[in-house]
Amino acid sequence: MVVASPTHQIHSEKLLAIELPTIDLSGERSIVSSLIVKACDEYGFFKVKNHGVPHDIIAKMEKEGFNFFAKPFEEKQKAELAKPFGYGCKNIGFKGDTGEVEYLLLNTNTLSVAERSKTISTDPANFRQHSSAVRCLHRSSEGAGMRAVRSAWQRVCGSRIDQLIRDVDSDSIIRLNHYPPMPMLCQDKDSSPCNQNKVGFGEHSDPQILTILRSNDVGGLQISLNDGAWVPVTPDPATFCVNVGDLLQAMTNGRFVSVRHKALTNSYRSRMSMAYFAAPPPDARITVPPEMISPTKPALYKPFTWAEFKKAAFALRLGDSRLGLFRMECDEQVA
Repeated sequence: MVVASPTHQIHSEKLLAIELPTIDLSGERSIVSSLIVKACDEYGFFKVKNHGVPHDIIAKMEKEGFNFFAKPFEEKQKAELAKPFGYGCKNIGFKGDTGEVEYLLLNTNTLSVAERSKTISTDPANFRQHSSAVRCLHRSSEGAGMRAVRSAWQRVCGSRIDQLIRDVDSDSIIRLNHYPPMPMLCQDKDSSPCNQNKVGFGEHSDPQILTILRSNDVGGLQISLNDGAWVPVTPDPATFCVNVGDLLQAMTNGRFVSVRHKALTNSYRSRMSMAYFAAPPPDARITVPPEMISPTKPALYKPFTWAEFKKAAFALRLGDSRLGLFRMECDEQVA
């Protein structure tokens, strides 16, 4: 659940940026673990610093991303339209959702990337760009610091999370989102800023287990508080944002909440985010661990596979609730 301090609970259009917990992953492991669990209990979103990913790796990710998105539209289309992997522009998902965003969606599986490179382009340099971007972001999730994040969640619902994410058949993906500047959108100098009205990526929760997000120094990310207010997250290129996904909410029996968030465009500068979505293999069975169930806290969700959840998600609009389809009825709840 997201809980802001009293100074941030503002209901006017001019919202203050919320300062999410920033956790130093170089600290003592048990303390770090406790802080992560606390942040997940209270926010579902948090930032991490000293994550163990070298600066040159991050710089390379950003450079290659901007280089790709700076290409002419016809060149970017050679990466294939995202069905689901490849290049996409404005269209989000399969049910008519759109946004002011272009993106590149890739599987983290090295063999999959190598195979897809044959259809991405006949240009070897183009292939190196795509495969290198995948290696960089996947390495982010495997850094010493990020292991502390997974370790913290294992305290709550067992060791299975790490096994699911690290499985050779993991369905994890990489997404590079580019939000171009939009200087011509606002003509009225007295109107509210353009980026309050132009949605880059609409309201949603992430369906996977967890998300690791890194963006440049341009703002745009907003999260929804428990009172329904939207607040911007202060950009910090030196940190990663980590957030709970739908599957982790199910695996913790609702203790950790997959918080809804969105991205707005900036009037004058490009924003680029690079996200790693950690997912299990398609046939992985998602269940509420016995230790998360009690007479006062019965199981909230039916068992399901990741493939079943994805199929349901693809049939919904971006902002629809997926977990609601798998929620136990009152007479089905098991204690």
